[in-house]
Amino acid sequence: MALSAGRAAAAAALAAVHRDIQAFQPRGFGPPVHGPAVASRIFLIGQAPGPHEARFGRPFAWTAGKTLFRWLERATGADEETVRARVYISAVVRCFPGKTKGGGDRVPTPDECALWRGFVAREVEILAPRLVIPVGRLAIQEVLGHTEPIAAVVGRTLRTQFHGVDVDVIPLPHPSGASTWFKMEPGRTLLDQALTLLASHPEVARTFRRRAQP
Repeated sequence: MALSAGRAAAAAALAAVHRDIQAFQPRGFGPPVHGPAVASRIFLIGQAPGPHEARFGRPFAWTAGKTLFRWLERATGADEETVRARVYISAVVRCFPGKTKGGGDRVPTPDECALWRGFVAREVEILAPRLVIPVGRLAIQEVLGHTEPIAAVVGRTLRTQFHGVDVDVIPLPHPSGASTWFKMEPGRTLLDQALTLLASHPEVARTFRRRAQP
């Protein structure tokens, strides 16, 4: 199906952002990773690529991604490839930041996050999303400025202004296999509540052509 003129223009503008992302690789980081230029009003933002994503050329391409797309299938009724084709996937940082001494993925510093913030701002300006889904603590902080335990925001729909655009925000926990938060209470219940909120959001219904749940 041909894109409308507006969506085609948005996809072209996103492709230009992606070219700039590909040209930007600070010392010590892995290769840049981004998803396709999907002209969507749903904006999902993660923390950063893991060590495997660059090899596959797309975000959330490893274990955490399998968990995330299972969650999103519960909320949207759509499989992974359909979600990837209809939801714009961004990240706070676009290159793998490396490992900690303990072997886990290193969390980018505030200064490192700031290096990529301009790319996210451009994407938001192009897409003017209605729904933002921050995945994990760092993305939640980037979108909401929230630095307290994520139990205070997961399982809720919040309203904020993100890079100048008024948006609904439904946070999700990070789906990392190393995390137990969403497998135990209160995380398990709060995740279920978040997915229910996603399923009933009008933009999810519009994007996936289904009736919003009561």
